[in-house]
Amino acid sequence: MLKVTKPGANRIDIELSGALDSDSMRHGLDELIRLSEGVEKGQMLYTIRDFAVPTLGALGVEFTHLPKLFGLLGKFDRCAVLSDTGWLRKAAEVEGAVFPGIDIKAWTLEETDAAEAWLASGKEAD
Repeated sequence: MLKVTKPGANRIDIELSGALDSDSMRHGLDELIRLSEGVEKGQMLYTIRDFAVPTLGALGVEFTHLPKLFGLLGKFDRCAVLSDTGWLRKAAEVEGAVFPGIDIKAWTLEETDAAEAWLASGKEAD
């Protein structure tokens, strides 16, 4: 499941759980792109539970969306990642170091309040 919502004018929330097929990936990415229109200095809360590798078809869909997804990077200043998987949290923070202009920090699922506070604060995480 890939669910994308927009709880505020400059906030996008993404929930990912389980494996994704091509239809789920296409719908989720199209929704992310649509809901990100007009976002400036945005914040993103990305929650990943029970991660499973997407199908090859889903990866193909993601690949075709890459130009638009890279275009979204300029719309967001910070992204908080919540995950029950340690290597995904580490990968998210590595991405934060690689992509300029967006601050990415990761927490466990139990640390939702800390992630929300960091998003709201506009400050670096400890």
